Amino acid sequence: MEKQTLIDHLNEDLAGELSAIIQYLTYAAKATGPYRPQLSQFFLTEVADEQMHAQFLANKVVALGGEPATTARPVPVAKTNREMLEAILAAETQATADYTQRALEADEFGDKGLAVQLEDMIRDESGHSEETERILRDWPL
Repeated sequence: MEKQTLIDHLNEDLAGELSAIIQYLTYAAKATGPYRPQLSQFFLTEVADEQMHAQFLANKVVALGGEPATTARPVPVAKTNREMLEAILAAETQATADYTQRALEADEFGDKGLAVQLEDMIRDESGHSEETERILRDWPL
């Protein structure tokens, strides 16, 4: 694994985290109906984790000699609470897959500290996915 390739991949992950922050903030504002307070709080609670992930990734990119990404991935438009939850689940599932791959790349590059941190982030993202799946399980169509 070449250093620049790792930097590029970490920047892709950073763009994903920036998108997640925007997604959660936007969806918190857009939640409606009788579960609005709970959904809004659920979305806002996730922002702190995503922000920590973004900060870690930006710091790591700089430590490796790169320039951190400043543009987020596009945020999916969602009109209903269910669509928002489904978009969140897709994003968290993607982040888990991305970090699983990135941890392998970090090992290949020889950066065990990065690999361990990415594994912690996998735990966070998979926990977010599981919680969102549980909310969606009995959500009306």
